[in-house]
Amino acid sequence: MSKLRYAIIGSGMMGQEHIRNIMLLPDTEIVAVSDPDEGMRERAAALSGGARQFADHRALMDAGLADVLVIASPNHTHHDILLDVLPADLPILVEKPLCSTAETSRHILAAAAGRKAPVWVAMEYRYMPPIARMIEEIRAGTIGETKMLTIREHRFPFLHKVGHWNRFAAETGGTLVEKCCHFFDLMRLVTQSEPVRIYASGAQDVNHKDEAYNGRAPDILDNAYVIADFANGMRAMLELCMFSEGSWFQEHVSAMGSAGKIEAFVPGPARFWPGAGERAAEIVISPREPKSPQRRVIEVDPEILAAGDHHGSTFYQHRLFRQMVLDGGVPEVSLEDGLRSVEMGAAAELSARTGQAVEFAEGWRDRQVA
Repeated sequence: MSKLRYAIIGSGMMGQEHIRNIMLLPDTEIVAVSDPDEGMRERAAALSGGARQFADHRALMDAGLADVLVIASPNHTHHDILLDVLPADLPILVEKPLCSTAETSRHILAAAAGRKAPVWVAMEYRYMPPIARMIEEIRAGTIGETKMLTIREHRFPFLHKVGHWNRFAAETGGTLVEKCCHFFDLMRLVTQSEPVRIYASGAQDVNHKDEAYNGRAPDILDNAYVIADFANGMRAMLELCMFSEGSWFQEHVSAMGSAGKIEAFVPGPARFWPGAGERAAEIVISPREPKSPQRRVIEVDPEILAAGDHHGSTFYQHRLFRQMVLDGGVPEVSLEDGLRSVEMGAAAELSARTGQAVEFAEGWRDRQVA
């Protein structure tokens, strides 16, 4: 079988993580990378074993080298890049968030209507092994009828990126879009329902307060609580703190049901714990009766863990994406899923700014959260 040829648009930290994970897959190769930043472009090309370099994604597309596209450029560039590449009708994996606003995300759904090749929105947290195992247990009825979901992320501040784009809500969509669309996607996945109401409280209390870029001060939240009520009666909560990198576990996800509780504990990237090595992920199942919590370590191949900062999820997502490309089928994370997570993030950002709950319209498609 000939190798599946990948082109990477956007070769910064996340683009390079995609490259490392794609190279773990059989019968694949990275043939091209594009990025306006020469240093990142050269680093990605070297990492991929000599992929052809382009300063502009349109020149990459004109070269006709690839079978598959991966878009990992800054959030605010996704809309225009997608409009440029959608007509080529190649399979696409686009990093989250789909776009930085709900309006531009809706525009992409309209532009992709009738397209034959699939577009998969990268939601890595679905594929973290402990969280994936937790979802399997929920689907199997281990905790009975699920009623509540709590997601806690205590992590490090936003990293430095080329151009400092991740310091500003105008470029990212805001922290609750940029960082937390993953978690709103998980909420929809677990509840199998759509939100009817979101309330958020958040602020920029600690991080980036002494920074300025071309006279602009960062304006992104570094902590928040978000509560979402869903149409089926379930409710979910997010607790985000981006100045808690000393936590042993970075993510703690809990689902509570009529028969018990299940929790997933996920450590953060090992490179931020010098000398500690990889910490094991765990799940804990706590039935209501008998009261006998069961703690299980979730093992992940060290080579896969070393390929990125998302506890192996980037690899497992790419493996499924490649299978879809080769065998046919539909994306596990659709453009509509990408839109919904951006809408929830935008609603949470609006609620945090105004102090008011955001009520979603009766029809999901009719809501106008910008």
